[in-house]
Amino acid sequence: MRRAKTIPNEEKFRSMLKSRGFRITETRMAVHRAMMDLEHATAEQVAEWLKANNDAAASVSSIYNVLQQMAVAGIYAYRLSADSKRYFDVCNFSHAHLYDRKNGVYKNLPDGATRDAINATLKKHRFRGYTVEDIDVQVVCHKRGESR
Repeated sequence: MRRAKTIPNEEKFRSMLKSRGFRITETRMAVHRAMMDLEHATAEQVAEWLKANNDAAASVSSIYNVLQQMAVAGIYAYRLSADSKRYFDVCNFSHAHLYDRKNGVYKNLPDGATRDAINATLKKHRFRGYTVEDIDVQVVCHKRGESR
């Protein structure tokens, strides 16, 4: 099954929730509104966004639970960071990232040719006892003028 390479709008998100047996709640919808804007975020960052945008009030633990449920259901994806925080990614399709380690910021990279080249190379190799599920390309960087 090929995933659409777009961020689901609120209507599509509602449909995805229903098809996976989730109730449509104000907290889930508010978290998704935040994720549509942030694209990559921790539960704390979503809580800050909700507060700054006068959206639904929810505890960080409730937000984390929603994000975790959406990732397990395949609506969102996980991002693991150098600072050991769990980031969630509203783009659940395969794509590369630019990761600013110092500031804890992810950005999506247009990666078609790079990703195709990596896939082609890895398909030629066998990893004894393992099956490759996905390839996660993450370019680690820092802003110009900032020290590491």
